[in-house]
Amino acid sequence: MGKEQNKSNVELATFAGGCFWCIQQPFEKIEGVIDVIAGYANGNGEVPTYQDHKQKGYVEVVQVSYDPHKVSYEKLLDVFWRQIDPTDKGGQFYDRGPSYRTAILYHNLEQKNEAEKSLAILQESGRFSKPIATEIEPFKNFYPAEQYHQQYYAKNPEHYQAYKKGSGREDFLSKVWNKEIPDEETLRKKLTPLQFDVIRREGTEPAFRNEYWDNKKPGIYVDRVSGEPLFSSLDKYDSGTGWPSFTQPLEAENIKEKEDTKLFVPRIEVRSQKADSHLGHVFDDGPGPSGQRFCINSAALRFIPLEDLEKEGYGKYKTLFKNENIKD
Repeated sequence: MGKEQNKSNVELATFAGGCFWCIQQPFEKIEGVIDVIAGYANGNGEVPTYQDHKQKGYVEVVQVSYDPHKVSYEKLLDVFWRQIDPTDKGGQFYDRGPSYRTAILYHNLEQKNEAEKSLAILQESGRFSKPIATEIEPFKNFYPAEQYHQQYYAKNPEHYQAYKKGSGREDFLSKVWNKEIPDEETLRKKLTPLQFDVIRREGTEPAFRNEYWDNKKPGIYVDRVSGEPLFSSLDKYDSGTGWPSFTQPLEAENIKEKEDTKLFVPRIEVRSQKADSHLGHVFDDGPGPSGQRFCINSAALRFIPLEDLEKEGYGKYKTLFKNENIKD
């Protein structure tokens, strides 16, 4: 990545999650992350290599440089948990042994406290039946891995995908984190016909005759099926199209894009990451620095007003609205 950044605004976070190939990409997608480097940490001896890092007691990690004013350490922890099996003491999936253990290597006391809190919340959530085995330990040292390991997912996409799938990681993560998504029969009962058509059949609701096209209240928009945060009212603007329009996502990693060739002119479809809901499309005719316009169907969204963020479980987003007045 290597983005330009004022060093005074940069902090480090270090995570061990098994093979470092598989945990580099998820962090690189996050707004506020400056750089992600695969490497070796908390071992003995200098300059470990891929050939000898196990013998020297190093663990495979990614070191994340981030701007704490744009992304919180809490958010990075949430991304980390979603890439691993935290109950496995002996490694991760195909890869066995101490060098593939999971660990959060904290750089200061604040990170230590956040990590312990995050682990406790995950354990109490009941998502895993076994105890969380991920270790929380002080950061000791770090050495970047060889260049061919950096952004391996982009350099060797076919081998990377085959490895991630074949190792069992992809299926495990999908099962654990998507298990609360209802099946189609349940969704048909839960959603209105229009909502189901939009979300599961890539339909489009009428312009100017939908729930949120002119909603001006402060708050966030979440996926109607999964509840994953998608957009903020702070990035919403009147595009004149008759659909909710946003200049950027609230959480970039909760959005995925794919080419849509159903019409004569190819478009970029926008879907939610977790529920795989069809949301709308993104165009290059928006305002501001990005020039993007996320044109989204109201039917795929649920609006959480600012005053309800805490009770709905989205309290961490309240700080985004410091200059907004809550109206009871």
